[in-house]
This record gives sequence, C-alpha cells and structure tokens, in this order.
Amino acid sequence: MSDSDIDEMSQMSDEERAVMEQWESMAGEGDGNGNSDNDMDIAGGEGGADGDEESSARILNQDEIDSLLGFDDDIGCGETSGVMALVNSAMVNYERLPMLDIVFDRLVRLMSTSLRNLTSDNVEVSLDQVSTVRFGDYMNSIPLPAMLSVFKAEEWDNNGLMVTDSALIYSIVDVLLGGRKGESSIRVEGRPYTTIETKLVERMVHTTLADVSSAFDPLSPVSFNLDRMETNPRFATITQTGNACVLARLRIDMGERGGRMEILIPYATLEPIRALLLQQFMGEKFGRDSIWENHLTQELYKTDVQLQAVLGEVAVPLGEMLNWKVGDYLLLNTTTSDFLEMRCGDFPMFKGPVGQKQGNIAVRIEQYIEPEENDG
Repeated sequence: MSDSDIDEMSQMSDEERAVMEQWESMAGEGDGNGNSDNDMDIAGGEGGADGDEESSARILNQDEIDSLLGFDDDIGCGETSGVMALVNSAMVNYERLPMLDIVFDRLVRLMSTSLRNLTSDNVEVSLDQVSTVRFGDYMNSIPLPAMLSVFKAEEWDNNGLMVTDSALIYSIVDVLLGGRKGESSIRVEGRPYTTIETKLVERMVHTTLADVSSAFDPLSPVSFNLDRMETNPRFATITQTGNACVLARLRIDMGERGGRMEILIPYATLEPIRALLLQQFMGEKFGRDSIWENHLTQELYKTDVQLQAVLGEVAVPLGEMLNWKVGDYLLLNTTTSDFLEMRCGDFPMFKGPVGQKQGNIAVRIEQYIEPEENDG
C-alpha cells in the first residue's frame, strides 16, 4: 500500500475498513494461489452448491405466493386458503349468540311433529350445523336448481331466506302425491319447477315458518310470513353481500327419500332481540338482582325530601347586601297571581299559585318542570 492509501484507511470508519480488508484478502487469495475463477468454483463446488440451495430456499415461486395469499386455482370455488382464509374468517365470525342453538333445537322438535302431520309419513329432522356466513358467499354456493323462499319477520321489520334443495323438493312432491314408501323419488332435471310442485313446496314452507315462529316465541313473539318464492338467487337478495348472517342447515329424511333445507337469517334481522340471544340460559338477568331493586325502590319512596317555595329572586350588589339591617325591606318582582317555583335542593320541580289553607300559606302544584338535559 502507498502512503495515500494508508491515510485514506485511517479516515475510514471501522465498518468500512473491515469491508476493504475483506475484499483485499479475497483478491489476494485469488491472485496469490494462481487459481482461476473456474478452479475456485471446482474446488469449492460443494460449498457453492450449499450456498445456492440456501439462497434459493428463501425465494418463493409464483405458485407458492398465490397459495400463501389464497389465490390457488386447485382449491374449489367455495373454499379459500392462506391469508384470504384468515381475512374471511375474521370478517365472518361476527358474534356468538348462545340462545340461537336452543331456538334451532326447539325448531327441530317442532318440525318433526308438523311434517309428520303434513305428510302422514315417518319424518326425521336433524340439525347439521349452525354457522355464520357472509350473504354473498352463501348465495354463490347454493347448488342449483333450488327453491328460495323469502320470508319477512313482521315484528322485526326485516327479511330472511329459506332454501330448499332439489332432492327435498322432489321428495315432498312424491310424498304428498302418494308415492310408495321405501322408494326414492324420481328427479327430472333440466326443466323449471311446475306450478303443482311449487304449490306443494309452498305448503311445506308455510308449515316450517309457523314452526320457526313457535321456536322464537319463548324469547320474543314474532310472525314469519312468506313473501315470495324464487328459483334465481339474484332475485332473492335480502341484504348486502358483505353482511354477516346466521345459517342453520337442516336434514329432512322421509324413509328412503329426503333432502336439505337451509334457513338464513341476517344479523340485522336479529338485532331487535340481540340482548335476548346473548343469554346463556332462558331468563338470564345479566347480573341484575330484582329483589334488591324492589327493596331499594320501596326505601326510596319512604325518603323525606325537603321542598322550598321560591317567592322571588332579585340581584343586588354585595356592598348593598352588607349594609342591610334588621327591619329593612326587600322588594321582589312577584305578584299574588304569579306562579311560585318549588325546588328540591338546586333542582326546580313544580310550579303553582300561592294562597292560604287552614290559616297557613300554601302552594298548589299545577305544573311539573321537566329536568334539563345535561349536555356534558
């Protein structure tokens, strides 16, 4: 090294000096041993291969990136994976409503009885799952052909959806038209449902909606009425695609025949009874003690309260008030026909005229003063 190089290295930082020495040592090893670049690659081939494997292991190809982000084409259209699955699950798991499980269990028992009376056959109804889905995702996953029944909750002023699959439609038609027991129903694909089939399914839907109303009765009386029946999901939209909904999947078996029925209720529809659905058991009070509340109310009624009748108010300077003596008169701008204000502490309560009763000055209460709202 020359003197200028030594001066430059003395002005460098420790990190820069270490890098320079490393580069010089690498260059010196290559030149001093007389090995070419190819010879160095051959001699250190094994180490170089390991280094390449380590570097390539840190790099993801396009397929791995797509799979990580949830855009894998190999997965079915109704399923997601990776980051998209985490995002969707966070958006769908909106809230847990414990009383819904009890409501749908009650619905299963009611439907088993009512459908047996409707079909005069041995009907078994089972609840497969109660889950939370987004409305748009569910509508895209409905297997067609199917019959979509839009119903309205009158007291809650909102809608719900009942989906009857093709297998259950043909099964209920076969049973109601006198099909033989022990034989599976004949499905005719590729044509729209006839008027007779629609009317028969409508009878079953009316029966089921009556059972749903009865299942909610212990919590809150509600009437579910059929609004319309559709076969195209586009015409059965009852809420926005991103809104969360409760989905109950029911399995209905009638001997060898049967199918599935799904009841979809948006969270917006259940909002009026949300507090009731959050209960862990029927009649839960969320920490309230009615006995203590009644006792406290009775004791408050026995409390002595002091009322003051204000004859009038006038503003005077402090210096004038300090010069008052016994016998001085204070003039008030109040006449005998004015209403006096009665206060409890600093709070005005009533107004009324002043007079005499049994030799005493009395105030008759004629007006109640509404309390002022505290904006703070």
